Amino acid sequence: MRGPLPEGAGFETLAIHAGQEPDAATGAVTVPIHTATTFAQDTVGGDQRFHYTRTSNPTRLALESCLASLEGAAHGCAFSSGIAAADAVLRQLSPGAHVVFGADGYGGTYRLVTQVHRHLTFDHVDLSDLAAVQSVWRDDTAAVWVESPTNPGLAIVDIADAAAFAHSRGALCVVDNTFATPYLQRPLALGADAVVHSTTKYLGGHSDVLGGFVAVNDSELAEGLRTTQVAAGAVPGPFDCFLVLRGIKTLAVRMDRHCSSAQSIAEFLAQHRAVAEVSYPGLASHRGYKIAARQMSNFGGMVACRLAGGRQSALAIAAAVRVFTLGESLGGVESLLGYPAAMSHAPMASTPLAADPGLLRLSVGLEDPADLQADLLQALRQA
Repeated sequence: MRGPLPEGAGFETLAIHAGQEPDAATGAVTVPIHTATTFAQDTVGGDQRFHYTRTSNPTRLALESCLASLEGAAHGCAFSSGIAAADAVLRQLSPGAHVVFGADGYGGTYRLVTQVHRHLTFDHVDLSDLAAVQSVWRDDTAAVWVESPTNPGLAIVDIADAAAFAHSRGALCVVDNTFATPYLQRPLALGADAVVHSTTKYLGGHSDVLGGFVAVNDSELAEGLRTTQVAAGAVPGPFDCFLVLRGIKTLAVRMDRHCSSAQSIAEFLAQHRAVAEVSYPGLASHRGYKIAARQMSNFGGMVACRLAGGRQSALAIAAAVRVFTLGESLGGVESLLGYPAAMSHAPMASTPLAADPGLLRLSVGLEDPADLQADLLQALRQA
């Protein structure tokens, strides 16, 4: 069997090997899919790693170990979806606690807080403006919930500043790192207390698996998350864990291509007369460009653009694309075009947080960049 990985092994090496020793029974280099729901016990009440798969499963443990390693975390917990991961973190807060969220953020998180976690109170503000955060701060504020880049507007939040602000007031800083992935950004190293992922997106990378993950360094917080795994049961099945592990192995090379293609698409859109504004952290004109360059190693595969013609133009383009697929998710090998106002952010539609009706969100995939640009060019004629 292989010995331990060298200290300081690179990201790509960890993605392929961390937590994934060759199978002791067969020598298989790929982690087996352990479908067993129950495991034989040596003695009644004996102390062993596996006894029931909701509590722990060998395939899930491999995923948790690998992804925790990539985030630089001491502990990792896998869940059945990204929203289940977010739910598990919110469950660690005391009843009545106050949470500060970003004004631009995922609609599913908003729905979770407003419709499920009614025992919590919350405010949404521009997290890049600490004065705005201070204006809603309360004695019972327990956490600041950060997205950077944000969904769908691709704004940037200074994670180190947000974490320092929260800690100075006795609160946690939670970062949704789904858009950036640990390949581009490591929030724990910037001071965050917990990192949340939808592994459905870039980590799985092929639009064929649902999953979520939380990475933390604090042992007490990790124990609470594990208790939630066992007690609430929103854990991924072994085949789902296998698919995410397989996706992680190619994360670095995929993200390199996502980033380069997204940069070219953003630059192209910024020059088109039908586009009023492009939001991509890799554009020097982006408000958060300098912060993104400091806390990210590259700028990601997501692009947002606001059409000069508003809602009518956005819907016309959504109907006209041929290589891009109209779809609500992101992070897969195929390019997706989303209309947040009526899709991913529909839960906010009648609130002050509603997505701009002229906004399109692009998840730039791995197709030939020239084909993607040509597709957008022909679709923009409809605007």
